[in-house]
Amino acid sequence: MSMQQIAFTTSADEYRSGACNIGPAEIARRRRTGIAGLAAAAVLAAALVLLGLPVATRWLVALPLAVGAIGLLQARFRFCAAFGLAGVRNFGTPGTVDRVEDAAARRADRSMAVAISLAGGAIGFAGALILVLLPV
Repeated sequence: MSMQQIAFTTSADEYRSGACNIGPAEIARRRRTGIAGLAAAAVLAAALVLLGLPVATRWLVALPLAVGAIGLLQARFRFCAAFGLAGVRNFGTPGTVDRVEDAAARRADRSMAVAISLAGGAIGFAGALILVLLPV
């Protein structure tokens, strides 16, 4: 999926299949998760390097980095990947969901969920690769 195919919404309070499935409270949760994941990746990377652990252990940074990237991507795109895969949406109180009834909308949501997940995973892998290749 190219960036041109991703439709940005100007409002965070309406469902758009494959483009927006969460409201402001859920967006804020994804942003906090993203920041926490990136912070955890940074702390882990620093610890691995400063403790002089084997270079191969630096691959561990990929997981929190991917979690952080996925969280921030979800916040940016106003789209929860897990909700997209489950066929639900939430624009109300966190923890509550509404089912997406339309089959075409669910397919579009699944496609966006996979794109976000793959992008986050690629970011996690790339960041860990850079850390592994650093000569420190």
